[in-house]
Amino acid sequence: MPNLLDSQRDAAAGHGWKATLGRSVRLFRDFRVEQTDPARFYTALAADSVGQLAHYTDGETLDGTVLLDVGGGPGYFRDAFMNAGATYLALDADAGEMQGAGIVAEGSMLGDGMRLPVRTGSVDACYSSNVLEHVPTPTAMLDEMLRVTKPGGVVFCSYTLWWGPWGGHETSPWHLLGGRYARRRYLRKHGHEPKNKFGESMYAATAAAGLRWARAQRRAGNAEILAAVPRYHPAWAAWLMRVPVVREVLSWNLLLVLRKR
Repeated sequence: MPNLLDSQRDAAAGHGWKATLGRSVRLFRDFRVEQTDPARFYTALAADSVGQLAHYTDGETLDGTVLLDVGGGPGYFRDAFMNAGATYLALDADAGEMQGAGIVAEGSMLGDGMRLPVRTGSVDACYSSNVLEHVPTPTAMLDEMLRVTKPGGVVFCSYTLWWGPWGGHETSPWHLLGGRYARRRYLRKHGHEPKNKFGESMYAATAAAGLRWARAQRRAGNAEILAAVPRYHPAWAAWLMRVPVVREVLSWNLLLVLRKR
């Protein structure tokens, strides 16, 4: 029977990572406490992300990978990726977010995801989790992620879909009646603005827009599409992304994985 260290090494290498129903159930259970116990949710998501990203790399390992995390936040992903052997760089637009776990690590940068302060073709993997819905021009950030990635490297970007059940974040499900309405309702009910303010720090991101961008990169010969799937769903639910409208409502979160050419 493998010991704990062997299991950790397997996870770091992507060995054994599968998009199973059990995995989905575990992630959604942790997601229920995202607001009250963010450390639990983001630690679990970071561990899962290591295996998921490694699954798309040559050799299914992150050991020795130079990785840029766009929107790295408070550090939960940093610990997971560094434990997997990656050289971890992070960028966030909010200094407060970077200090969320109590420390700002070496390699952290304060900056704009739509204008990455990173050289072209300088990282092996460019990763972003649940950030794209917070930028006004998502394709600009995706273009930048592809730009800084080396040929043969991987771009991994997932984001929350606006028409899904959590599209309005803490204003859900009222965002389905309009982002500005949901923002005003939250203010009336709680006496203060939501953290994610529609039109300022949260926008209506769609699967259709992300898929158009990815296909345009493929047609232009810039990248190969390795995956365009619902991030948290089991593998058998990948068909959702092939059905317009349905994918916007039921997919929850779109994951795009591209290999730069």
